[in-house]
Order: sequence, then structure tokens, then C-alpha cells
Amino acid sequence: MSSSTTKPTTPLVGVAAALAGSHPAETALSQFALPGRVALITGGHRGIGLEIALALAEAGANVYCLDLPPTPDSDWLKVQAHAASLAQSQRAQGNLLVAGKLEYVSGDVTDQKKVWDIAEEIAKKEGRLDICVANAGILRSAECLEYPAEEFRKLIDINVSGALFSAQAAGRQMERLGIPGSIILIASMSGSMTNKDQHWVAYNTSKAAVIQMARSLSCELGVKGIRVNSVSPGYIYTQMTRNFLSKNDGLDADWSSQNPLGRLGRPDELRGVVLWLAGDGSTFCTGSDIIVDGGHRAW
Repeated sequence: MSSSTTKPTTPLVGVAAALAGSHPAETALSQFALPGRVALITGGHRGIGLEIALALAEAGANVYCLDLPPTPDSDWLKVQAHAASLAQSQRAQGNLLVAGKLEYVSGDVTDQKKVWDIAEEIAKKEGRLDICVANAGILRSAECLEYPAEEFRKLIDINVSGALFSAQAAGRQMERLGIPGSIILIASMSGSMTNKDQHWVAYNTSKAAVIQMARSLSCELGVKGIRVNSVSPGYIYTQMTRNFLSKNDGLDADWSSQNPLGRLGRPDELRGVVLWLAGDGSTFCTGSDIIVDGGHRAW
């Protein structure tokens, strides 16, 4: 291996900076900051998607939330206003890190051309696209031997095709602009295990595909400097989860008992891992599946 391939190409940080007697361009905490970066989040109208979008905005990114409704609801608008108020307050205090903005874009992740066009429009408007979180997905339950063909195809189209089209859309802009971006696919622990007593053959299949998709994309895009990883949450208490639990008495307690922490996760407990994957603290992490399941798979 030539010396040119082993020479550091980034500013000194950590111990290397300390030994060189220089002030690092990035401290440990600043590696989670995203000032001036631009992100696209699918399924960003509510739930995990909106939580992740706000976290990225708080870290300084300008975030575009893509989802099906033609216009966002009052809850989304409140979150948008919160981000704007936070940025205004930080500017007034003279903070170096100021929160970014939240924008809403209507679109269907199963429409490849539409998603590609949306990403291109964002990149042209902002001059960059650094982060993509492919989060859009649905959950359906049916007996495996009776699963209706159209329902199966619909779920696979949204959860798998939608993830690919979103990753493609962002990756195309990252490649065009020469940006070493980060693409994060939201999978599930259900992609590498089977949920006890749940008839989720389509959902489990789709999330296994998403995990393998992230690995495959990472191998193709690594040469372009683009990283791709997946995140596999356990049972997270979102509106989608709430709707499912409301039809199944006692299931909340049953699910909670299936992990060492004895409870369901909160959407905000996914903030840290996504911020890490999106930012400079994870520049040597690609092709990985990060499990955030409260220890569900530990026993």
C-alpha cells in the first residue's frame, strides 16, 4: 500500500491533535453537529420520522420531510415552529451552533421518478444534500398461508422499493455534487428475528430486505465516499404501534416483558444513533446494522 493511501486526509482530532499540539477542528461533541448540512427524511410527517427530523434540525441541518399527505397537519406545524423558535433564540444568544429549519414535501416513496425529482430539487435549492433517512414504512398482520397478494405487494413496495428509491434519489445527488454523504435506512429488529406470536411475514421479510439493501448499497457506494447503514429499532411506541396495540389487549405488557429493560422504547431514543450515523463521528461506519431494541435479542 502506498504512503499516499495511508496519509490522513481529515483534520487532526482527539489524541492525534493533542499530541501534535494543535486545536482540533472537531471535538467529540462537535462530531454530532450538522451545521449547514441538508437532510431528506421520508415518512417525516409523524412518529419516528418527525422525531429524527427535529433531532437533525436541532443539530443544525436543514431538513426536508417527505410524506404522503398533501399538506402537513397541525402537530407537524407546531414542531416546525418549535425548530424556528429555537434557532431564533440561539441566534439572539450568539450561539455558534444554530438550529436548522424543517420543510415539508408531499410525495409517494413508491414513485421512483417523483422521489428522484424531489431530491434533485432540494439539492439545487440548497446546493447540497448530505443526509438521507429512508424511514417510510407500514405494518400489516395476516396469517402467512392466507396473506392477500395485493396487500403483500403493497407492503413490500412501500417498505422495500420505497427505501431503495429514496436511497437512490439522495445518492445520485451526493455523487453529482461530490458529497461524502450518509444514507440511513430504518429497518427493524424484525429483519433479523421473528416477533413472538405475531403474524408479520410480509413486514419481517421487508425489513430483512432493508438490512441487506443497506449492506449492498454500502459496498457499491463506498468508492464514492457515500456511507450506507441501517438502524433496527425494537418495539417503539409510535402512533402506528399504538393503533396496533389498541386492538390487542395485554399486548403492551407482553411486549414490554420481552426485553431486559421491561418497557417499550420511545421515538426520541433513536435520536442519538441517527445523529451519530449522520455526522462526522461515524465516518468509518458503513454496511452496518445498528440495533436499538432495549436488549430484546439479548436473551
